[in-house]
Amino acid sequence: MKRYSRRQLRENMAGYFFVLPALIVMSIFVFWPVGYSFYLSFFNWNYAHLRSPQFIGFGNYIQLFQLDSPPPYSFLKALSYTIVYVSVTIMLTYAVFLIAQLIKEKKEKLFSTLYVLGVSAVSLLFLKMTIAHLSQNFYLSLIFLVAAIVLFFLKSSSFVTVMKEHALLTFLVLILSYVFLRYVFPSEYGVYQWLNIVKDNGDFIKALWNTAYYVVLYVPINIFLSLLVALLLNRLKLFKAILRTSYFMPFVTSIVAISLVWQWIYNDQFGLLNYMLSLVGLPGQAWLKNEVWTIPTIAVMSIWKTIGYNAIIFLAGLQSIDKFYYEAADIDGATTSQKFFYITWPLLSPMTFFVLIVSVIGAFKVFTEVYVLYQGVPGPYNNSGLTIVYYIFNEFYGDQQMGLASAAAYVLFGIILVFTLIQFKASRKRVEYT
Repeated sequence: MKRYSRRQLRENMAGYFFVLPALIVMSIFVFWPVGYSFYLSFFNWNYAHLRSPQFIGFGNYIQLFQLDSPPPYSFLKALSYTIVYVSVTIMLTYAVFLIAQLIKEKKEKLFSTLYVLGVSAVSLLFLKMTIAHLSQNFYLSLIFLVAAIVLFFLKSSSFVTVMKEHALLTFLVLILSYVFLRYVFPSEYGVYQWLNIVKDNGDFIKALWNTAYYVVLYVPINIFLSLLVALLLNRLKLFKAILRTSYFMPFVTSIVAISLVWQWIYNDQFGLLNYMLSLVGLPGQAWLKNEVWTIPTIAVMSIWKTIGYNAIIFLAGLQSIDKFYYEAADIDGATTSQKFFYITWPLLSPMTFFVLIVSVIGAFKVFTEVYVLYQGVPGPYNNSGLTIVYYIFNEFYGDQQMGLASAAAYVLFGIILVFTLIQFKASRKRVEYT
């Protein structure tokens, strides 16, 4: 057992005494509220039970996902159809790559041709059987059968290797195959269709849907544009400091002031955006009065606000890359795109990882933009701008349902935690630190 001298003990105690005030403040304003809110998420604590909250277990969490009316078909049926569509899409993509390989190698073997045709025929046959309204007893067996075929193809071929080598091409083929199948074999069943139906049957489900929609719009576009701005700033020789400051200004500007400016830009009568559309002969839109545009308008404003901050991070990463790599690539005759995809992009992976983490967490917590842009209401109508944090705000301060709001807050915490863990797991093989 390790012994400490009096001097070492005194030094250790002095260190703990130095951090003790900060720990006390964090315990009062961070640790205690977080722990107590988790405790209250299991109680029916509202204005009627303010002094004596009632323990209801997971009742608040169950209430969050309760639907006002039952959906027309079960989630199992929707999941079955989606799995079949995705499975058939993978098999068709596999067949496309087989055909490409045969053409590349100029093979004219009868067995290979029949094999490709067999893969395509089996894929379309299973999809046709599913569209033909099989009874629900066959759903699970169909899922396992299609999954087994897909796993067989993935395991018994070099398909995974080809996907990794041509990731972008594989993604495009998958998207085109899925769109083709949905067009040739249309169906009203699927997870997306099911979610699109039930999203209006519960406020929290609607908030989840809107938040997910916002994350999908905001995160990839924001990262892409931020990287593009950083690349442009890195190439400039003149006025770099002025442009860098101008891009960063929206990030340090009050979100209230920014929202007021964008209210004028989105105004359907005298807004700048509709004026720009009129110059090119396009009709104006009621941007702040149509629920279709609620989440896109919020996403565009948020991207404009944060693009400068992320661009500065990418710019710092670009300037830290040693010029030796580019000089060696020039000697080898590498093109500009090759230098970007094989030098710049891999060496920017730490910055990309940081921007991705911060962007995803910030996107899930969107609230102020909606509250100010739509003047204290979650969208023009039909809760089109209701996000998870806005739902928590309404339940806590509006309806005085503190227990339900605490449960919603921890559902949001769980979602962010899962996405963060997935990103950290993926970063182990993707992020390269030099």
